[in-house]
Amino acid sequence: MIVRGALALELVPGSQPGRAALRQAEAGALAGLVGRDLAALAADAAALDLVFAGAHYDPAEMLRPGWPLHRRLEELHARAPQSTGSESTGAGAHTARIIAFGADEHGVVPQPLRAELELHGGPLRVVPFLLVGSAERAAAVAAEFEHALLERGMAQADTALSAQDAFEAKVEHARYLTAYDLAAMMALQYRHVGLGALWPLVETALLAPNEDAWLDAPPEPLLRYVDGAVRVADFDRSGWQRHYAGDELDAARIDRGFMHFQARQRQLAAILKVHGLDVHTLPCPVERDPRAMLA
Repeated sequence: MIVRGALALELVPGSQPGRAALRQAEAGALAGLVGRDLAALAADAAALDLVFAGAHYDPAEMLRPGWPLHRRLEELHARAPQSTGSESTGAGAHTARIIAFGADEHGVVPQPLRAELELHGGPLRVVPFLLVGSAERAAAVAAEFEHALLERGMAQADTALSAQDAFEAKVEHARYLTAYDLAAMMALQYRHVGLGALWPLVETALLAPNEDAWLDAPPEPLLRYVDGAVRVADFDRSGWQRHYAGDELDAARIDRGFMHFQARQRQLAAILKVHGLDVHTLPCPVERDPRAMLA
């Protein structure tokens, strides 16, 4: 069983890290501090393998269907040499490991762990990690983290300073979050910037990918998440007027409203794509029921 988490680095406004990734030795050193911090927050964390990516990402790169960053860490963990020991649990028992992955000798992170350059620039960067081990211990850690991290999950001072120095970043706060904590934080941020109506589609794709979700809240565009992708109702001017501005008679206002609607539709589609979702635009003729077109 696994526990997905991240070291979240809140940057000084207007600043960006000077380095995208750490060399192997640097990643290992930072991972050691992270492992110590996590064990202080939940004692059973010390009995789980810590798998750490020595690179930082935009939160949207972590919050994608199937959790691809963490899935890649799972794959790398599965390939790592196994270790046994007898320190506390008897000869041949599993000994928890800290496994860190960093950049190669040229400072390049191999795909698919390479952060997307076009998503640099945000005020929050996340450094993902996994805790892997027995179902009982992982469940105990997950439950403790659920109650502990948001309230007292700040990284210890030397960990925060190490991350700041290693990534050449100006860090205001460094804290630990579960993947679900990060999703909740992003939902709140989306509401603050007027995108709250979109979040249920992203959340469904993350947490219940086989379910169905709609954005059907005029004047917002009409969207449906289904079958692992998002369908967008693509209205022409007449169709938009009928469904969104049926009482409007002024042609100039109709034109402005339709242009604003199209811009909003492009914005929402771009955000969904950043979260790793396929977006399919389906023409909706004026005479057809748009919800039926997205069925």
